[in-house]
Amino acid sequence: MLVRKSTAVIKHQGPWVDILHRFARNKLAMVGVLILLILIITAVFAPWISPYPYDQMNTSRASERPSAEHWFGTDNFGRDILSRSMYGARVSLQVGLLAVALAVATGGILGAIAAFYGGSKDNLIMRFLDVIYAVPAVLLGIAIAATLGAGLRNLMIAIAVGNIPSYARVVRASVLTVKENEYIEASRGIGASDARIIFKHILPNAMAPIIVQATLGVAGAILACATLSYLGLGIQPPQPEWGSMLSSARQFIRQSPHMSIFPGVCIMLTVFALNVIGDGFRDAIDPRLKDY
Repeated sequence: MLVRKSTAVIKHQGPWVDILHRFARNKLAMVGVLILLILIITAVFAPWISPYPYDQMNTSRASERPSAEHWFGTDNFGRDILSRSMYGARVSLQVGLLAVALAVATGGILGAIAAFYGGSKDNLIMRFLDVIYAVPAVLLGIAIAATLGAGLRNLMIAIAVGNIPSYARVVRASVLTVKENEYIEASRGIGASDARIIFKHILPNAMAPIIVQATLGVAGAILACATLSYLGLGIQPPQPEWGSMLSSARQFIRQSPHMSIFPGVCIMLTVFALNVIGDGFRDAIDPRLKDY
């Protein structure tokens, strides 16, 4: 009785529960989850936990080094760097998550359509995406941001467009593998529409590599956001963002290195956390890849 019951429970759990169990055993990935949770909580509750308003200036205390009153020091306008770093997390995480979500949605639909129908539609969609893919993502983002103008929405669009081909390729490869399974033929046999087959049966079963790619892609999107803001094409002052904070601090790097160190550490920790989470999901989905 007990053996049968436990076997039934294991079967009922499904593959995703096994994936999550393997992921939870990855200590480095869990460290990444902890760092990311701290950053998300900091971003959400920044208005309540930041010691000072992010735009509060005090020129008499400009460029002060870290102290008990200002843990991260102050910038050239006397603004508290810790408070600005907390608010900067809101912008960086928002841009990273929403830009990747837009790229995954658009690239996923295009890749699924190309793989499902094949032939001329596949060739047309993929050749169009190859043209976009041929342009370096950073240069494409600079061109789009310069054309649309600076701002949060335009920054997300610029980053998302450059990442669409990557997600379309991943989805296309996954769909090509899944669409040959027998349950897809059974769905066609009972008269299911193409849209239902794609969104109900194919995409849910092709999500594993997409999740890994998206997790790693958020880190890349945050770096792209910081790069564009550093070049003056992203978030504009006085709204804080880690890349724009680095850009403002570059001329003071010799006299006040703390102005550059702390925003840079925030970017480094976020990218590290997302990369180890992505690696953890990859290893959990296919443990055979762990040794490569």
